[in-house]
Amino acid sequence: MDLSGKVAVVTGAGRGLGRAYAEALAAAGAAVIVNDVDAEAAALAAAAITGGGGRARGVAGPVGSAEVADRLVATAVEEYGRLDVMVTNAGILRDRVLWKMTDDDFDAVIDVHLRGTFTCARAAAVRMREQGSGGRLILISSPAGQRGNFGQTNYAAAKAGIVAMARTWAMELARADITVNAVVPVAATEMTRTIPAFAPIIEESERTGRPFPAWLRRDEGLGTVEDVAGLVVFLASDASAGVSGQAIGIGGDRLALWSHPAEKAVAFADGGWTADAVAASWRSGVGAEPETYGIPAPQVPAPNGQGA
Repeated sequence: MDLSGKVAVVTGAGRGLGRAYAEALAAAGAAVIVNDVDAEAAALAAAAITGGGGRARGVAGPVGSAEVADRLVATAVEEYGRLDVMVTNAGILRDRVLWKMTDDDFDAVIDVHLRGTFTCARAAAVRMREQGSGGRLILISSPAGQRGNFGQTNYAAAKAGIVAMARTWAMELARADITVNAVVPVAATEMTRTIPAFAPIIEESERTGRPFPAWLRRDEGLGTVEDVAGLVVFLASDASAGVSGQAIGIGGDRLALWSHPAEKAVAFADGGWTADAVAASWRSGVGAEPETYGIPAPQVPAPNGQGA
């Protein structure tokens, strides 16, 4: 995939998934603005890219405010003359169950994930529309935003909102040839290593260099951060020109398209529904097969293939 001549901004790119995205975009030929709240991490990531023959500039700053978003876009234009790709990856966690989550816990996560995506995408869209040559907004979501997750009211709400914004902006920016998609990644990161079923496997892989087992890469769709980066490069490229408004999952050996919400079952009652009528028909009608919620627990194969 050739991204020569393209310029990208990646937020939260000092480490983890964001750094993998930035490095993959640069390896494909794009110039990259590497953003991170940690100035040293941003500088080191940019230096690693330039040391490998790529083009990159580190820019420190916490996403969320319009000022930081505008500065990232302005730096891309000042350094490389244009902006073609915005990857909104920056995020934080403040996990707590509902009755223990504080206002600050909620606001901090919403500010970085949801508002940060909004301000950065808005600044990028303004510039791309001025350029008149299209562009790519790649918004990073999460399985938690698709299914919910225990202890992650703030994070799940923000990630669900990001997918909703992708669908909305895909409509609004279509005439400007700007595509907007949400990526739903699953990879070995600081967050996934806290999952008991995954932690020992990730630790063993890091200690020995041994690849993740096939069941983990395929059945659970969990791999390395590098496994996720190929989708971001594709979405940044001309090859993805017809792809917009989608939520696309990737991890390990798995690539998936998440469905958009749709009515699963419908029933009608002449004159409308009373509470008693809903109660009488629920279990045999539209509620006969309720939807699941929450991210399913990993299914670890038993030794010698004796089942999960």
